[in-house]
Amino acid sequence: MASIFTRIIKGEIPCYKVAESEQFLAFLDIRPLAKGHTLVIPKTEIDYFFDLEDSLLSGIMLFSKNVAKAIQNVVPCARIGVSVVGLEVPHAHVHLIPIKSVADMSFTKPRVELEPEEFKQLAASIQSEFALLSA
Repeated sequence: MASIFTRIIKGEIPCYKVAESEQFLAFLDIRPLAKGHTLVIPKTEIDYFFDLEDSLLSGIMLFSKNVAKAIQNVVPCARIGVSVVGLEVPHAHVHLIPIKSVADMSFTKPRVELEPEEFKQLAASIQSEFALLSA
C-alpha cells in the first residue's frame, strides 16, 4: 500500500506545496510545530532515510538547503532546525522547522493551528522565495 506521502506525490491527497524538483517535493506540515514547518520527501518511496541511495541522500539535503533558506526568508526565526525521525510515516522525509530555541524542536509540544488560507499564503510566499533562490 502506498504511503500517504506517495499519495500526495500522485495528487491523490492535496498538500500545501512549497517546492518541487524531478526527485523531491517539499510541502507544509499540516500539524506544524511552528509556522513554516515543512516536510521534504523523495518522490521515490523508500521507508528508512538511511536506505536512500547516496545520490538521493545528498540530493535531498541540497534540496532541503534551498527550501530552508526560502523558509527563513519568509518566517521570522533564529534558524531552521532539521530533524529526521522516520517513525511517523513509512517514507523517508526531513522536517525543516523554524526555531528560536532548541525547545522548539520538541515533537511533544502542542501543534500550531493555522487556517487553510494561512497555509495557502505561507506556501505561496515560500514558493516565491524558493523560485528566486533556484533561479
